[in-house]
Amino acid sequence: MFFAEVLPRHSVSAPLLARLLAVLLTGAAIESAAEGLRTPFALETFHRIVRRLRRRLDAVRACLCRERAAPASEHADPLLQTIAHLHAVFGDGSGAVAAFQKRFGRAFLG
Repeated sequence: MFFAEVLPRHSVSAPLLARLLAVLLTGAAIESAAEGLRTPFALETFHRIVRRLRRRLDAVRACLCRERAAPASEHADPLLQTIAHLHAVFGDGSGAVAAFQKRFGRAFLG
């Protein structure tokens, strides 16, 4: 499971990214979500990761749809819809991103 907790080519771990995504799903802005996590990373790091995830939403959603149909979502933002789908498949804990990587054998952020 250790390797599933690593995001290839990134300093941020999969559990930390999962916690960030969970906070974003509550409607928080990236700035307040990152500040609440109290990490040593610069705010721009989180902006970059979210931009990268937005570019990969199609690949992530394709994997998630193989496991379970997308749940009805109250969110208009495709990123938040994908986070809700990720939580529906793997739970909303800090292990959701690692579980995705372990289950599909591919990096969450590509």
